[in-house]
Amino acid sequence: MPRLCWLRNNRRMTTPTQLSAPQSLSGLRVLDLSRVLAGPWCTQTLADLGADVIKVERPGSGDDTRGWGPPFLKDRDGHDTAEAAYYLGTNRNKRSIVIDIATPGGQSLIRDMVKQCDVFIENFKVGDMARYGLDATTLRELNPRLVYCSVTGFGQTGPYRERAGYDYAIQGIGGLMSVTGERDDLPGGGPQKVGVAVADLFTGMYATVAILAALRHRDLTGEGQVIDMALLDTQVAMLANLGANFLATGVVPKRVGNAHQNIVPYQVFEVADGHIILAVGNDVQFAKFCEVARRSDIGQDARFIRNSDRVRHRATLVPLLTEVLKLRKKADWLAALEAAKVPCGAINNLAEVFADPHVQERGMTLDVQHPLAGAMPLVASPMKLSATPVQYRRPPPLLGEHTEELLSEFGLNAMQLVELRELGAIG
Repeated sequence: MPRLCWLRNNRRMTTPTQLSAPQSLSGLRVLDLSRVLAGPWCTQTLADLGADVIKVERPGSGDDTRGWGPPFLKDRDGHDTAEAAYYLGTNRNKRSIVIDIATPGGQSLIRDMVKQCDVFIENFKVGDMARYGLDATTLRELNPRLVYCSVTGFGQTGPYRERAGYDYAIQGIGGLMSVTGERDDLPGGGPQKVGVAVADLFTGMYATVAILAALRHRDLTGEGQVIDMALLDTQVAMLANLGANFLATGVVPKRVGNAHQNIVPYQVFEVADGHIILAVGNDVQFAKFCEVARRSDIGQDARFIRNSDRVRHRATLVPLLTEVLKLRKKADWLAALEAAKVPCGAINNLAEVFADPHVQERGMTLDVQHPLAGAMPLVASPMKLSATPVQYRRPPPLLGEHTEELLSEFGLNAMQLVELRELGAIG
């Protein structure tokens, strides 16, 4: 509790000036039928930039992640609510409407709403939207300016297109787990997933970029388009230098733990009272490191002067550096290396991350007012725009919180709302 109070007392708050500033995507309306992480991560980014994101949820349970806890948001009396922290972290600045798209009335309602929207995003299995009459062809006939974004595990084409796609499986199928984790010949060796769902998150960010590009094209031509985003495609793309290494050589990269495939020394080292990251990126930095370490003999050794040689002689160099780094404490190493402009870093837990003065100065946490909890802490957006800053207009919505409000904006009257409820089309 003292830690939580301390964080709240030091958290940057959204100011009225921020809330009155213009936003890049003001005036755009997004109909969001996605759930869990990749799609909602995309739409939260769009919402942070000013888009009006309408989160369409199923009756009763809503987005799956509402129940992915504990931990759950606590109300003002300290009791758990039905809002999981997982859900809260990816759904701010949105409005929630409950529509049952499995019903004819719900499907008809979505088709009517699409006529007044700029973007439609969904992450249902391939073929589901066509069964509901909500596929790209149908909706773009109703609104040719619509940007339709589909997010699936494997895409709309290819032999795996009908498979369900989950981040964990995609990390394995897409090669990430083959290069993540300790070396197979060391204790604890073997495949390892990344600690957060990076395939989902990267797909969400790529989807955001694709949507913005499609909107730019629409503004120039008047025509929307269809975006086919796949987690596996994204995972293959984000192999980055390792994918390029394989294509250039045909050699399959192996797991190297906390080391780097192409740079040495670039890994975690044990010091006298813990561990630090040493991230030497070029030959000048290596020479400076050797000066700080008081081991000019290593820096002048012909086997280690150039990075390419250090990579070739990794097995000789790393044990030498391991013994040198154990001689001094973490604070001593970090201070000396930072003064010499040698890239390095501590390995923080999350309490240390959010207590870090630089993280606080950069405004990476904030409070939003939640109807159940009052002031609620969230991680802030990392996007810092000078003229159109990110705004935090709304907390993550309660299930169906804005159903009547939104349908009224789309022109439905009270009698029509009653009729839709009787038909089971809305919650």
